[in-house]
Amino acid sequence: MPRITRLSLPSRRLAGIVAAAALALTAHLAGTSGAAAGDADFDVLLGRYVSSATDGVNRVDYARWHATREDRDSLARFITEEAGRKPSTLGRDAAFAYWANLYNALTVKVILDNYPVKSIRDIKSEGVWLDPKAYLGPWRTPRVTVEGRSLSLDAIEHEVMRPTFKDPRVHYSINCASIGCPNLRPTAWRAATLDADLTAAARDYVNHPRGVTIADGKLVVSSIYVWFKDDFGGDDKGVLKHLKTYAAPDLARQLDRVKRIDRDVYDWALNAPAAGRG
Repeated sequence: MPRITRLSLPSRRLAGIVAAAALALTAHLAGTSGAAAGDADFDVLLGRYVSSATDGVNRVDYARWHATREDRDSLARFITEEAGRKPSTLGRDAAFAYWANLYNALTVKVILDNYPVKSIRDIKSEGVWLDPKAYLGPWRTPRVTVEGRSLSLDAIEHEVMRPTFKDPRVHYSINCASIGCPNLRPTAWRAATLDADLTAAARDYVNHPRGVTIADGKLVVSSIYVWFKDDFGGDDKGVLKHLKTYAAPDLARQLDRVKRIDRDVYDWALNAPAAGRG
């Protein structure tokens, strides 16, 4: 039987102080990193239903997800757990990841709750009166309460994320369930890799035809760069500067030869697998 050494009273006090400090440090790191057990569950769901198609657009298998009650319930639990957290206590990157994950989870749930639909714009907002934007899509309906504040998807994007983070890459982090939107990632956003992942998402979208196309010297961009031009520099020159920051060398050279945006386009079709694909 091993010998047991009894700690003196001062030693026990010191051990208690060390333990308390370790607990405090653990709590602090958890708070600043924003790590949450639910992120792993969200990873599982995204990995199960989000896949990259040959055209470079990530597709969400809403049909299979909708048919799997357990996974629909798992998504609902993730949203409930996230709503119970306090993003105001998180560091910047952790808060960014928190809001992007919550927005994306809510958007998927909106589609699943109304499935089948051909476009998210087929779903109108409810519970809001005398608001013309309510007829354009589901973004005005209050869907979650965080720290006592009732929030719609629009509120998360335009009242929380855009003014708080003041980073144009917000637009690459959230997905509106449409082909024209930046891809929904197959994993949750995380603070530890946020900057690199946002940059990768920006490059992915800018260098894809739904982000930027130049033909016969005419620049056609995603409507995102027109709707939210203020976030991308405020004018065509600012948008061009932003695009060149993330453009591959060949596209960057083409962008050097254009001076303005000629047209903007956006595909609102649901980002589901194409017909005939699983």
